[in-house]
Amino acid sequence: MSRPAVPKKNWLAHYSELVAAWRRKAVGQEDREDAMHDAVVRLLENGAATVDDPRAYLKRSTTNGIIDRHRHQTALPVTPLHDLEESEHPQVCGPETKVYSRQMVTDLKDALGELPLVCQQVYVRHRLEGWTHAEIARGMDISQAMVEKHMTRALQHLNQRMQKYAP
Repeated sequence: MSRPAVPKKNWLAHYSELVAAWRRKAVGQEDREDAMHDAVVRLLENGAATVDDPRAYLKRSTTNGIIDRHRHQTALPVTPLHDLEESEHPQVCGPETKVYSRQMVTDLKDALGELPLVCQQVYVRHRLEGWTHAEIARGMDISQAMVEKHMTRALQHLNQRMQKYAP
């Protein structure tokens, strides 16, 4: 005689349910998967036994993660330079164009060099190579929140140091 199936009571049972629920929503697959992954990581880091209702925790945490991603993407649109039309590239007119450009690049390199290596990597991957914060987090094996903190630090520092080039 076979035993009746024991229902899963751990977080993994709820994860499968959540994956199916988000699959029906009009949310990008990568954003959905990243948000769910981040929620599970937080759950495991905090200790799954400390959460009273893993199903509710995963659902709310994933929803918040997707909302955060959407807000970030709409607030900070990024277009890589190679995607711009030639007329959209920043230009300085006149005979000193090459000198001005060379000096700006030198100043940018110097300003980036003053930052910690991880801030430099986040800035270059996001602003120059066009990576998303989620891709950077996966590639560098850090949380997306840390990517955002490093990017904020880099932008604040570069904004301050490159102020003389502002229009």
